[in-house]
Amino acid sequence: QVQLQESGPGLVKPSQTLSLTCTVSGASVTAADYYWSWIRQSPGKGLEWMGAIDWIGSIFNSLSLKSRPSISRDTSRNQVSLQLSSVTPEDTAVYYCAASKILFTGATTLDLYDYWRQGPQVSVSS
Repeated sequence: QVQLQESGPGLVKPSQTLSLTCTVSGASVTAADYYWSWIRQSPGKGLEWMGAIDWIGSIFNSLSLKSRPSISRDTSRNQVSLQLSSVTPEDTAVYYCAASKILFTGATTLDLYDYWRQGPQVSVSS
């Protein structure tokens, strides 16, 4: 059974970089045809897809977030990571790690993903 475990801070100061890690068990991040996405949901808003990395390491970025998110993977640790630079209070959200065999960039529900895990509530505040 595939399980995702997120780790990261619950509080980040404005202008800092938010770093989150998703540790995968039960499957490899290099498993064929899987996209590993980062999604977030800000208070009172819908899901926002931030970007993804696929099984060969190709990166897919959200056009709305431009180059702020940086997604990477560590195959030796079977982890996928997200770094979000220059955070502001608008980046306050619950962050999710999710896996799917179709690259969903505008999903309104996490049910479309094969696997997902709710990560920490990240607050950006000084």
